[in-house]
Amino acid sequence: MKYIKKCFFIIFLIILSLQTFSFADEININSQAGILVEVSTGRILYEKNSTKKMYPASTTKIMTAILVIENCKLDEIVTVKESSLANIPSGYVTCNLQVGEEISVNDLMYALMLPSANDAAIVLADYVGGSVDNFANMMNDKARSLGCTSTNFVNPNGVHSDKHYSTAYDMYLIAKYAMQNETFRKYVSTTTYTLPATNKYPNADRILENTNELINPNSSNYYYKYAIGIKTGFTSQAGNCLVAESSRDGLDFIAVVLNGGLTNSGLNSRFVDTKNMFNYGYDNFTLTKIIEKNSVVDTIEIENATKETKNLDLIIDESITVVNNKNIDINNVIPEIKLKENLVAPISAGETVGTIKYKVDDIEYSANLLSKNEVIEKNYLYIYIIAIGILLLFISSIMMKKNKKKVKRRRK
Repeated sequence: MKYIKKCFFIIFLIILSLQTFSFADEININSQAGILVEVSTGRILYEKNSTKKMYPASTTKIMTAILVIENCKLDEIVTVKESSLANIPSGYVTCNLQVGEEISVNDLMYALMLPSANDAAIVLADYVGGSVDNFANMMNDKARSLGCTSTNFVNPNGVHSDKHYSTAYDMYLIAKYAMQNETFRKYVSTTTYTLPATNKYPNADRILENTNELINPNSSNYYYKYAIGIKTGFTSQAGNCLVAESSRDGLDFIAVVLNGGLTNSGLNSRFVDTKNMFNYGYDNFTLTKIIEKNSVVDTIEIENATKETKNLDLIIDESITVVNNKNIDINNVIPEIKLKENLVAPISAGETVGTIKYKVDDIEYSANLLSKNEVIEKNYLYIYIIAIGILLLFISSIMMKKNKKKVKRRRK
């Protein structure tokens, strides 16, 4: 009896240890909303209130920046208008632009994305859109085109308005799009930049520093060596916000946190939460290419084909790459192949003949199956002609034999 109790106790300890291990792999963030997504596949690895409408604060400037890049040249010179500087509330960050100052779009972009200068945002919006209202319309049109369903912008800088909102998921969509642009990536990965002297500002002493401490090697609490951007934000209503990307071991993650505060130890939760999400992704997931494009998946026999072409190789039309939990053995994943009904010759090389589907972590990945080679239909008319010819020869032979017998009889 004591032996049985001892066995149960050991089993209990094993189960408890497994449960503890499982919980250690889970994460939770202090921010009110967040999301972690693997970029190449779009797989969501973690989310919290990711579709809840929140105030994005200066992460708004991601959209502002990409619209500027797409609608004008960086070496264009902008003249700062008085009206552009008139409506920036006190307490918001600026780069001390002067009325009548002539400054390049490129310099304004650094001011926009590094210290998050709100005057630069308005000047750029007026320059590109003609007015803040029109530029906001451009922002919303672009957001809709990217698939954002819960976003509405009313200004280019994220200055608080109850009508200016987004979600963690929508901000991910915007960031993913923006980070495909190399010029944008250059700005958000720059730590410091000095604005040159201009006609209205004679000294090159406006030193711009990036507010994203994930990319600052001097930040002992927040630096993350795999981070490559993107943008911070803060207002009293929005709390601490951050959209960030990291790259390591072939895995690129975008993380978004909205409405963060301070941790129990007094640290800014937007950076702590983001680092925790990144580490969770790298610790638990890996990128696996299951199959290469044009690989032969299977070989099938087409019944009505010629002998030379009846064996048809099926190839996949694109590579399939998955983000899988590290404890999953991809070699055990069996694909589901579905062929077209009544698949008969003739079949052209490269023709779609079916689909293939892999299921990993309850997520389905599919691609088309193509014919690698041409399948030629048997020439039944030719066979019929030969058969008829043989039949006619056979009949002719019989008739000739009969005629010979008749001739012999007459002679007798």
